[in-house]
Amino acid sequence: MGVEKKKRNRLLAERPLPSDGRERTTKGRLSRAVRSVTVNLAEAPLGWLRSRGHISERQFAAGEKLREDWELAQLSPRVTMRWDASPPGSRRSGAAIADKSDRKIAAQRRFEAAADEVGPGLKDILWRIVCAGEGMRDAETALGWPARSGKLVLAMALDRLADHYRLR
Repeated sequence: MGVEKKKRNRLLAERPLPSDGRERTTKGRLSRAVRSVTVNLAEAPLGWLRSRGHISERQFAAGEKLREDWELAQLSPRVTMRWDASPPGSRRSGAAIADKSDRKIAAQRRFEAAADEVGPGLKDILWRIVCAGEGMRDAETALGWPARSGKLVLAMALDRLADHYRLR
């Protein structure tokens, strides 16, 4: 029970919201009105944008389809070494290709085709938000963009992606 509560607390955190400037009196004391909201720290940035109406359902579906191919192809960086037995043979390069399943290869091809279709200027923000799970502010900073420009560019990238997937 204690472990579940700790896990839940790690995912949900109370964040104070900026005060609106109004002050209340409590038993003769002046105090600022404090508001707070519970934030799910594990929520993906794309889901966050969708739940607040910044992207459409079509754009969200396109982003989720890209993320699914990203995960099926296992393109995320590894943080530990591979512990599976090395395949027999003297050449590692041929064995590395042979141990990939057809499903992984197909997902990788779909991901690369979708990223190429979106274009070089838009796939950077798309990859950072959808695949890497970076927040909008972090992605804008890493790309050297001004604040609040990422949502517009991401929306254009997701529209192109939805066109590529032929989503309506």
